[in-house]
Amino acid sequence: MKKRKAWLSFLAFLFIFGILTACGNNEEADSDEQSDEGESQEESILVGVMDTAPTGQFNPIFYEEAYEANILSFTHESLLTQNKKLEFEPLLAESWEFNEDHSSVTFKLRQDVYWHDGEQFTADDVVFTYKSIADPDYIKAGGVRTSYVTKLVGYEEYNSGETDEFPGVVAEDDFTVTFNFKEPNVIALADASFPIIPEHIFKDIPVIDMPSADESLLPNKVIGTGPYKFTQMIEGQEYHLTKNENYWQGEPQIEKVVWKVVNQDIILSLLEKGEIDFVADPNGFQAADYDKVDSMDHVKIIEQMDFGYQILGFIHNFRTEEDMENGVINPDNFVPNEKLADKRVRQAIAYAINRPYLIKGLLHDRGQVINSPIAKQFEYFDGENPEQYEFNPEKAKQLLDEAGYVDTNGDGFREDPNGNEWVLNMAYPKGNVIREKSAPIIEEMLEEVGININLLQPLDMSAYVEQLTNNTEWDLYLLGWSLSTTDPDPSGLWTAADAYNFGRWNNPEADALVQKAITPPNAFDSEFRKQVYSDWQVMFQDDLPALILYVKNTLYAYNTRLKGVNPSPASFLNDVHKWYLESEE
Repeated sequence: MKKRKAWLSFLAFLFIFGILTACGNNEEADSDEQSDEGESQEESILVGVMDTAPTGQFNPIFYEEAYEANILSFTHESLLTQNKKLEFEPLLAESWEFNEDHSSVTFKLRQDVYWHDGEQFTADDVVFTYKSIADPDYIKAGGVRTSYVTKLVGYEEYNSGETDEFPGVVAEDDFTVTFNFKEPNVIALADASFPIIPEHIFKDIPVIDMPSADESLLPNKVIGTGPYKFTQMIEGQEYHLTKNENYWQGEPQIEKVVWKVVNQDIILSLLEKGEIDFVADPNGFQAADYDKVDSMDHVKIIEQMDFGYQILGFIHNFRTEEDMENGVINPDNFVPNEKLADKRVRQAIAYAINRPYLIKGLLHDRGQVINSPIAKQFEYFDGENPEQYEFNPEKAKQLLDEAGYVDTNGDGFREDPNGNEWVLNMAYPKGNVIREKSAPIIEEMLEEVGININLLQPLDMSAYVEQLTNNTEWDLYLLGWSLSTTDPDPSGLWTAADAYNFGRWNNPEADALVQKAITPPNAFDSEFRKQVYSDWQVMFQDDLPALILYVKNTLYAYNTRLKGVNPSPASFLNDVHKWYLESEE
């Protein structure tokens, strides 16, 4: 539901955010050296695998899952990319310049970039992309990435329908585009790094209809600037990408990349037989299988800390039926979830869950506990001050007792303070084996402290996300997030009006800190931001919109015939235009 912010995907997704990137990386460290010997006279086909089928949305401004990002990482690009130090570097933009107070940034675009259908990429495409996200019908159509446009000049007026003009992003000429922000913007480059969609393809399609248009769904209709074209699909089974011979960074050496959707139980046997070439985003292979994969002579393993985490989310509030029908997220209309309204209950749940046990038993110690929703790879991560919630079932029981949740009838389960039956509905999606296995374990841990859990049947990710978005009955949910690499700014996931804030957490004080952390001039000071984000992380852990269960080590595996592999901090799918297959001769 793997992400620089642009590729928030959640896991499922992911989406992540989710935010996966389709962008390359100019760093060469730790990559396999490229050689002309890798070229083959015959058509070269690379086969990747994922354990869950994409839901089928291949428009960057509307997709939600990491599985779609596996396709989009090959087909679409942004103005900027990031290197392994998470520094911004040029991609579709060749340079940029800020005005004096950082309220505007002007990009010079490359003039040698063409869309898959041969049309030239211009500044008008950038304007169109951001204007579409700012459109009054964007959220109603299912869009969730408004955080990229809310800081732009004229957003409120354009989004409300008061005007047809949107001065937030302006094409100065065909290859110059300026982003104008209402205030100096500390994260301007992050906000300007969203994947671009083609104006000439979508200009006659109303935003409300974009998600259902063939141009967002079908092979050969999905048009990007990336090194590969989406050319064929056997829905739910195979997704084919064919090289873009006119790619601006040079013609890729691999002719076709085929994604196969395969049950997780047989992925390794296919890898061992050489029938698939790589196991990568979003789930990689399981830690329990490390030794088996390590014994395969023709397979190489890459292990790195995931740029994201798995959560047990708490539903703080629900949207009204009217707001759901209108596609509106209005915190003023939120309806409190009384079953979890007392934060001592949420804290008790956190103390009752033995997270190190989950890591040891399910991840085979290839992971770690963190107590912050800011990625550990950022300097703004605070590993000390937020509450750590070490496993303490006695503390959990004490908090529940204090909150008035006690067992009044001797059945082993606690009633609410009014003596009524108290059952928490817990939901989780299919597709991630570790998450699926963790659900009944968490249920058992919570029942050990007297919390009656109704563990719901798992749903396919598409159905799960839809119900989670419009939920009126769930209390707890399992999900994974792949985070943005562009900036630690948690808006998009954890502020009240965010579409991905599925728990509908509404904490004005926390939201104020998020805003403070990006408000100049103080926010240009790294130490100032670090302190504000520390305060926010402490508040997050106190109020608990979610319990961060763990960060797993991502395990990628690929056939050694694949060369040029150079993963980014958040994805295996990096610099894919540089990949090549070693000749078997």
